[in-house]
Amino acid sequence: MLALADIEAARDRIAGVTRRTPMWNATSLKRAPIPFSAKLWLKLELLQATGSFKARGAVNKARALSPEELKRGLVTASGGNHGLAVAYVGNLLEVPTTICLPINVNPDKVEKLKAYGAKVVIEGAAWHVSNENALAIAEAEDLTYIHPFADPLVAAGQGTIALEILEDVPQIDTILVAIGGGGLITGIATAAKAIKPAIRIIGIEPVGAQTLRASLDAGEVVTLPKIETAAVTLAAGRTEPFNFEAVRQHVDEVVLVTDDDMREAARWLWSELAIAAEMSGAASVAALLNGAVQVRPGENVCALVCGVGRDGWS
Repeated sequence: MLALADIEAARDRIAGVTRRTPMWNATSLKRAPIPFSAKLWLKLELLQATGSFKARGAVNKARALSPEELKRGLVTASGGNHGLAVAYVGNLLEVPTTICLPINVNPDKVEKLKAYGAKVVIEGAAWHVSNENALAIAEAEDLTYIHPFADPLVAAGQGTIALEILEDVPQIDTILVAIGGGGLITGIATAAKAIKPAIRIIGIEPVGAQTLRASLDAGEVVTLPKIETAAVTLAAGRTEPFNFEAVRQHVDEVVLVTDDDMREAARWLWSELAIAAEMSGAASVAALLNGAVQVRPGENVCALVCGVGRDGWS
């Protein structure tokens, strides 16, 4: 299992290549979706390099690889954001990258990938198909494969977000985290619970991609029969045992939001703060706006805004 020491080591490894993103106090905003006496903080990880938290995990993984593993080149599967992060670090380290994507990927992300010099392979309607392609390419071309969420080094990189949150605002009582495959919440929950055991960690998934919720309900990892969400970066049809066990151990609750909830939350962030979050990036705020997360009087809540974009709502 992942440990706090792994996440602290990741912070040192990614220093200078990733950004320390700000915590914004959003309590005084009109239509703030919390009780009057509570406080809402936004962790603006959409300001991270490449536009999402994914740079943390990709940089931590790549910098931990041997020179021989790097020299072979990197390959991964992604809904878009992890691919951008791998292409970013590949460009920095001057190694070739291949990114496998589903057919519904945002075209803007494809152009950004190409700008980083990545080879782009688009095939299949969901992430798991892209992942099968990535694994096949890794074997055929002897490339180094980087899993977007079921890799301890990747999850440790994402966990550095929790270190920053609790250093900047130690009084945070609850952290809201969007879930795709589970790497982000694995890292954040592991770090946050180790530092502050009483903290509440709540995961948010789309109604049409209840990857962890379905697995928790079943008591084991399950594969969803279909994916029905426009939030492409949250559209993993299956988690992995590494993430499932971390979520079962450290996450207090997983709640659901609809695509319309995420669109409304993205519009709220834009109208209130001029923050352009993609649907998945606004999922944590959506869980406040739709009432899926109940905030207690006097509580300090941190909603992670995890990805930039105006897809699906602008």
